[in-house]
Amino acid sequence: MGTIYVAKSIRLGKWGSDVGLSKHIYKLGYTEEPVKAVVEAGWAGESDWTLVTKEEADGLSEAEIVARVARREKMIDPNFYPKLKGAVGIFKVVPTHVEDDIVVSRAMAGHQSIDPVKLKPSDFAGYLIRSALK
Repeated sequence: MGTIYVAKSIRLGKWGSDVGLSKHIYKLGYTEEPVKAVVEAGWAGESDWTLVTKEEADGLSEAEIVARVARREKMIDPNFYPKLKGAVGIFKVVPTHVEDDIVVSRAMAGHQSIDPVKLKPSDFAGYLIRSALK
């Protein structure tokens, strides 16, 4: 049984903000190994990666989930940004897409109130995993 995970690096977020991408940069991946060991290895030359969330999934591959999410969000091209050092599955996530997803899911659940949404990293991670499983 494999695991879909979402990780975040503060330093890579600062770099993304400096180069004009976004501070909302997340790594989406799939592994059958222990997730903690995979995240601690790091990507893009950064060692401060932390696991935001994970979810058990079976019968998927990393290429498949990255392709699914790449239809909705912009995957940062590792060939265009040498800083990424060939890492695949690093996404720039637009906050309005996450807000829209939360508002629609609340409406589908029957909530009448439209409370303002204050986004947390777990909201971004949940959005990426839901997009990968669709």
